Amino acid sequence: MTVDDAAETEPGRERLRRWRLVLGGGAADGTGHGLSGRDAAMDGALTALYGKGERTPGRDRAAGLGASAPSVARWLGDIRTYFPSSVVQVMQRDAIDRLGLSALLLEPEMLEAVEADVHLVGTLLSLHRAMPETTRETARAVVRKVVEDLERRFATRTRAALTGALDRSARVSRPRHHDIDWNRTIAANLKHYLPEHGTVVPERLVGHGRSSPSMMKEVILCVDQSGSMASSVVYASVFGAVLASMRSIGTRLVVFDTAVADLTDRLDDPVDVMFGTQLGGGTDINRALAYCQSQITRPAETVVVLISDLYEGGIRDEMLKRVAAMKASGVQFVALLALSDEGAPAYDREHAAALAALGAPAFACTPDLFPEVMAAAIEKRPLPVPDIG
Repeated sequence: MTVDDAAETEPGRERLRRWRLVLGGGAADGTGHGLSGRDAAMDGALTALYGKGERTPGRDRAAGLGASAPSVARWLGDIRTYFPSSVVQVMQRDAIDRLGLSALLLEPEMLEAVEADVHLVGTLLSLHRAMPETTRETARAVVRKVVEDLERRFATRTRAALTGALDRSARVSRPRHHDIDWNRTIAANLKHYLPEHGTVVPERLVGHGRSSPSMMKEVILCVDQSGSMASSVVYASVFGAVLASMRSIGTRLVVFDTAVADLTDRLDDPVDVMFGTQLGGGTDINRALAYCQSQITRPAETVVVLISDLYEGGIRDEMLKRVAAMKASGVQFVALLALSDEGAPAYDREHAAALAALGAPAFACTPDLFPEVMAAAIEKRPLPVPDIG
């Protein structure tokens, strides 16, 4: 079918319209399809970012968004009018990456115009030390909105998954009378039902240990704050706050680059945690793990979660020795290459293989999977490593 033939049908016209929006117009696009009204406005918003015409050195295509705050603010309003939220977030990210608009995010009116998401929060965290005082409160408000959305998304399911894991891990085979779980005991002994007596004679009692400090689990989140880990820092801060809200879990949050910062005292507010980080810089995983190791008092009841792309700037062999020593002492060690929705990250494959050889497979983890990973670690069962083959 030729272009002219396609234009004769409604599906054909719609297909040409979409191709015209994708290709950006001009004699070479081959559609011959004109745009008007809303479509023309959408095309203008796309052209402003992705451009048309000659290529510019250092960029894929020329673009016409400009660098003034008023024009960018108008453009942000336009894309929110014409595109769904998920597309708006992608276009904002591309504008920051392609056109160098990060500096404009230091202006309060710009922050009020953007669509807030995890990636924008990561950008704000990397810029926050350069922010003027007039912008900081606006930036915190933007970050808090994203944090509250994430907490609504993950908090209930995380608490439910970990509460169940804690209950199961505390189960005892010879419980005291007041600690017997009668529902589970009956279910486990139904084969011993005596119909003539109308009762179950339990062969095995199922119960839970009494709640006490010795039953508490300890979780240490050790988070790489290098620039490439921005989304992971955001998610880890939210999950750290959720874990810290559970009385049966003692939670510690440690962030690192070439230095180590313990942000545990800020866990009641994940926004404070995020603004306590300093994205960028080098990486010394060995130093961070040395600090975490010094905080472990009950190895058998401790889970250490290292969230890092494993590009080590410190002493590699010492890092691996620390992991081996922690595991030998009874610590459950989890290595996450990323805690984000961004897919497979770039990471040091040699270090990941070395950790796997120690029985600590390193894998990327989505926020949706994280509660299940933590539940498995607490119960000391195999981790639900996603199939990345």
